Amino acid sequence: MKRAFICGISGQDGAYLAQLLLNKGYVVYGSSRDAQVSSFQNLVNLGIKEQVRLVSVALNDFRSVLQVLTKIQPHEVYNLAGQSSVGLSFEQPVETLESIATGTLNLLEAIRFTNLPIKLYNASSSECFGDTRELAADENTPFRPRSPYAVAKSAAFWEVANYREAYEIFACSGILFNHESPLRHERFVTKKIVAAVCRIAEGSKEKLHLGDISVQRDWGWAAEYVEAMHLMLQKDRPDDYVIATGETNKLEDFVAEAFACVNLDWREYIVTSANLLRPTDIAVGRANPGKAREKLNWQARYKMRDVVRMMVQTQMEENKINGLMQPVGVILTN
Repeated sequence: MKRAFICGISGQDGAYLAQLLLNKGYVVYGSSRDAQVSSFQNLVNLGIKEQVRLVSVALNDFRSVLQVLTKIQPHEVYNLAGQSSVGLSFEQPVETLESIATGTLNLLEAIRFTNLPIKLYNASSSECFGDTRELAADENTPFRPRSPYAVAKSAAFWEVANYREAYEIFACSGILFNHESPLRHERFVTKKIVAAVCRIAEGSKEKLHLGDISVQRDWGWAAEYVEAMHLMLQKDRPDDYVIATGETNKLEDFVAEAFACVNLDWREYIVTSANLLRPTDIAVGRANPGKAREKLNWQARYKMRDVVRMMVQTQMEENKINGLMQPVGVILTN
């Protein structure tokens, strides 16, 4: 049986990846800085926590990383750990760089040190490209990072490339564009929107405060993006891939679709707040996922509108189960 070690298993992608690998017959290990006190709520939500072997590891501590790799001796390592919020990275740039760039370097160096035949997947980000405007970014598009988060992800990407070339380590980076799901934390704008829409639909008098809704992104479905991660490590040769739907929409369109799901006009509920604007932001993010389609036989099945509808549907169902809503005859549109 193959052994996989997922760093950052408690997050959205980590939980879906763990579910995928368990279904494929893997023995799955997952890490947290302190596994004994972490709730791993996303694993609980998917009903798989008891099937995952949880360990404690601090990725910014080389000795800690070396110990866990030596103990587990995994066939595949998925590096999904690190500070994950672009907005928060402006407030915590040092922690962001250390958790992403230093953590990735420690994993690579530990793999080199142990000389184990480990395949490494590294979670990179479309944020590395910066503002692509009309250009659909692919694997050869230069990086122009515009946030501390993007700078850290860019550094980690080049660490992976360097270890692959210099030490012949099987290491890949997936340059993922935005991907969402019900497992998203509400600090992410997509989950914030969906949660507010569902409350408003059930009678809340609140307004939804957002920053710049003219920004454009490529939004996909997280549960299928983890399939691409796994496929990268099944290839004979390591390489980097852009993972995206190839469709770009405005945040305004995302908002409008969410309110349309509950038959409401979004214009009546949105307030633009200057204090939610970032010091620098990406106006447009476009992607060309052609290489993944050709080399991995992977293609996104769900686009932005599908993602919004699935998130709203799940949120409404969860709220009713938890007793947070009183049904008032809201009907989700198809």
